[in-house]
Amino acid sequence: MIDPPETRSSNTLRGALDRRWQWLVLLFWLATAAWLFIQHWPQIRWLALGDTDDNMRLMQVRAWLNGQGWYDLRQYRMNPPGGFDIHWTRIVDLPIAGLILLLKPFFGPLMAERLACGIAPLLPLSVTMLGLAFTVRRLVSPVAWPLALVFLVGATATMLMYMPERIDHHGWQLAALSVTVAGLADPRRRRGGAFVGGASAFSLSIGLEMLPYAAAAGAIIALRWVWDRAEATRVAIYGLTLAGGSSLGYLLFASYGNSVARCDALTPVWLSVMVAAGAFLFALARINPERRIIRLIGGIGAGVIIIIGFATLFPQCLGRPEQASPELVKNWLNNVREARPIYQHAFRSAFPVATLPIIGIVGAAFATWRARSTDIFAAWAGVLAFTVASTAMLLWAVRVGPAAMLLAVPGAVALGWALLPRCLGHRNMLVRVFGTVGGFLLVSGLFAGLIVPYLPDGKPDKRTATISRAGASCASLGSLGPLDKLPAQTILTFIDLGPRLITVTHHNAIAGPYHRNGDAILDIQHAFGGTADNFRAIAKRHGATLLLTCPNMAKSTVYRFRNKGGFYDQLADGQVPAWLEPVAMPARSPLKLWRIR
Repeated sequence: MIDPPETRSSNTLRGALDRRWQWLVLLFWLATAAWLFIQHWPQIRWLALGDTDDNMRLMQVRAWLNGQGWYDLRQYRMNPPGGFDIHWTRIVDLPIAGLILLLKPFFGPLMAERLACGIAPLLPLSVTMLGLAFTVRRLVSPVAWPLALVFLVGATATMLMYMPERIDHHGWQLAALSVTVAGLADPRRRRGGAFVGGASAFSLSIGLEMLPYAAAAGAIIALRWVWDRAEATRVAIYGLTLAGGSSLGYLLFASYGNSVARCDALTPVWLSVMVAAGAFLFALARINPERRIIRLIGGIGAGVIIIIGFATLFPQCLGRPEQASPELVKNWLNNVREARPIYQHAFRSAFPVATLPIIGIVGAAFATWRARSTDIFAAWAGVLAFTVASTAMLLWAVRVGPAAMLLAVPGAVALGWALLPRCLGHRNMLVRVFGTVGGFLLVSGLFAGLIVPYLPDGKPDKRTATISRAGASCASLGSLGPLDKLPAQTILTFIDLGPRLITVTHHNAIAGPYHRNGDAILDIQHAFGGTADNFRAIAKRHGATLLLTCPNMAKSTVYRFRNKGGFYDQLADGQVPAWLEPVAMPARSPLKLWRIR
């Protein structure tokens, strides 16, 4: 019997989606990257690095290209002359620097740098898409991966980490997380173990932000082995790649500042933990006891030994990893918005972030139940556990939202793959049209973003809008650029303005929002919040000769609220000390500048 043309066409399409999926994913990524690049061209052209970390990342790349040592990550234009220590590594610097060197002969140094900042964040998006497509192909359907990519593009919090100019490390760590999930879903145990161990080591070598996810992935792999002795190969390879990859990451990328027993990066502290965990898992997998209870006792015993050893050898790391002073924790770290639980945020911002993760849990639970008698049950159970854990972490800090939304995609696709074909094949046209559209908006979580503007608190109030405008305008290239007409010197300004100031001008700053430099951060807080004489003494101690402020910027409102009658509160009310001399700025500049005499 000859298939009708529509059937043959459908089979051809399914065959292409199945056999050539890697190339088609990369084609989808290329189209998405081109669209985002064009959409964000004004920001690229004006080097609109909106986050302090993005600015500091570019300064780190510049310093390296200008001859600073590979392992020396101090930023010497922050808090000169000693410089500003930071807990990062050079892993994320590599693609940015490579793009600058590649583009420089064709576009010149300035434009090459701006183009590199526009292109670099899009590179890890390709890895993320490939990882998600791999997972969905294995767990849902060989041809379901396009739905996963569409859902990912609609996950706004996740996609923000890949936007042009977002050059910091978050995109690469999310890419590693996508590879981790792919490894958990991989039926080939050796390859799957290598994926998870290698991705965890790579992510931890960048920073510890994904440590809870690395721990969760390791626990999932260990529990699968406890349940199924045949998983020993996956566990053994995972242990080897975790220990070996972490060691390699430390040797190649750990800075001088990370060579001591600090708790906020892959230092000897966490390297010891990763090597010990990898060694224990490898040994247990090699022994591979036949009885399930013995495997469970072995796994628990290894975990207990590592925890006791950690507490004994590194007691300083049992608290906050930043090891900040109580004053810094109270006045700064506890007030970082992204570090607050999701329930402490406005509903208009929290609702869209939480929606997709909840849908992902429902979908993963549904898929796990359906797969209970198949060979993908363990993989789906792992994805479900991962999705639940990541969503629960939103109750700890909203900054995990991008990761939670990423991990929710496989579950959402499973739900959509069960629902949408039923709507499309329904005999009723209204169901086919409105049911399909409504079902897509529902399972993708996109409905949340559509209804937020119509909620009672769907729009920011006037005060919030004013603060946002001030932060954006004061940090713009056009506002800060005129400062270069003055001789290079050290400027005392807000903590959140410091990294941007040194990026777009030739001046130095004193502090940025980085916990290893708590004394400098507290000095800025004391300077703005204390008396005028105290401000002058702190400025002199740091060699600052100019004061730069941005009225209505978020930090300025904090200083006025906390320190009524303090130096900045008086300055904002027009009470200017005699030793401050106004320096003229362009007529429409949002900034105010004084010379400290």
